[in-house]
Amino acid sequence: MYQDTIVAISTPPGAGGIGIVRLSGKAARRIAGRLFSRPLADRRLVHGHIVDPESGEAVDEVLVAFMKSPHSYTREDMVEINCHGGAQPTQRVLELALKHGARLANPGEFTLRAFLNGRIDLAQAEAVLDVIQAKTSSSLRLAVQGLSGRLSRPVKDLRSELMSALAYLTARIDFPEDEVEETDVLPVLQKAQRSLQELIAGADAGIVYRQGVRTAIVGRPNVGKSSLLNRLLGQSRAIVTAIPGTTRDTLEEVANVRGVPFVLVDTAGIVNSSDLVESLGVERSRRAIEQADLVLFMVNISEPLGPGDKEIVGLLTGKSVLVVANKCDLPAQADICALPWRAVRISALTGEGLPVLEADMVRAVLGGEVVISDALLVANPRHKEALQRAERHLSAAVRSLESRLPDDFATIDLTAALNALGEITGETVTEELLDSIFSRFCIGK
Repeated sequence: MYQDTIVAISTPPGAGGIGIVRLSGKAARRIAGRLFSRPLADRRLVHGHIVDPESGEAVDEVLVAFMKSPHSYTREDMVEINCHGGAQPTQRVLELALKHGARLANPGEFTLRAFLNGRIDLAQAEAVLDVIQAKTSSSLRLAVQGLSGRLSRPVKDLRSELMSALAYLTARIDFPEDEVEETDVLPVLQKAQRSLQELIAGADAGIVYRQGVRTAIVGRPNVGKSSLLNRLLGQSRAIVTAIPGTTRDTLEEVANVRGVPFVLVDTAGIVNSSDLVESLGVERSRRAIEQADLVLFMVNISEPLGPGDKEIVGLLTGKSVLVVANKCDLPAQADICALPWRAVRISALTGEGLPVLEADMVRAVLGGEVVISDALLVANPRHKEALQRAERHLSAAVRSLESRLPDDFATIDLTAALNALGEITGETVTEELLDSIFSRFCIGK
């Protein structure tokens, strides 16, 4: 399958300044050479035209870059055809490449080939997608660290240490009567165990920066939920009026709050209603609460708390909640101290109290910790799970050695720990796992 030549449009659909069609494989140079009006030059941009060989029609004026194996993204021969942006030029070039021997690439297949050909490991391949999907500068920084091999290096170092320990214990099992130089591997395993625990400890924060925090803004109608959404986004995204019930459905946007991506869900005001559309909106609001990592419960501080507020309180059991006491620019009448969560007084109209709310939102999900530019954080849930498995098996191996059990017990767990770590970088990986990872990529990357 991976011996053929693939092609795809690598830029987003729609009009733009440039559109790129990318080929990779043994026949990439031959196929591009049939379509391009000038000879290709290795690692040079050449100006010319894409021409239909059958009709002689010039399809587009382009710049073509040829990268000879192994000096390319995939370590195969690659050609990138830079067309004018727009659906027609790139689509015509794609069709001609397919007609003359290329196959349409699968999602993520260029990056998959880069992994299979040894240019990057699996953790770096996943970081490619993280770079593309980064929501804030902090999540981009973590993704770029992963792309540069920042996580891969310590994982590979740990695997090397554990492999040496496993080799020694295996030799002691296989050659009990031979003289095997006595070595105490227990301190090595204990040190590796501490390293794994340190990586795991920062994973929750890293995952927050990568994936974002799903945050539902809930409350009675007309307490200022949409105004708060607009304030946190820094733009007018939701319709705001003095008429209660303006929001009839949920509205999602990503806000960058001090480097942390918050997926804000503006919900319909929760109220008993006989109106069909309004009641459907309220039901979606209830689902948004269930799915949220954090809930911003908005109340109107200029009015006493009412039955509607108390009904919402009953929906928030077991959730992480911040009370947002809006309209603090007006005389206070609500007894917010009666609510069982921390409350922040703000004015969505003037912006008063917003910095305090933002700080509390970040503190609620990160415990007040801030990502330092050179700090290593595990940001992928798959990596965290593999590290946890490795740590459990390594701990079991340590206990076996401390209890002076036969070496076989320790080697079984050491092998399992090595396999778990290998799943991160790709030394031990199944085809099913690769399909799962690369299916999330877009075609052309």
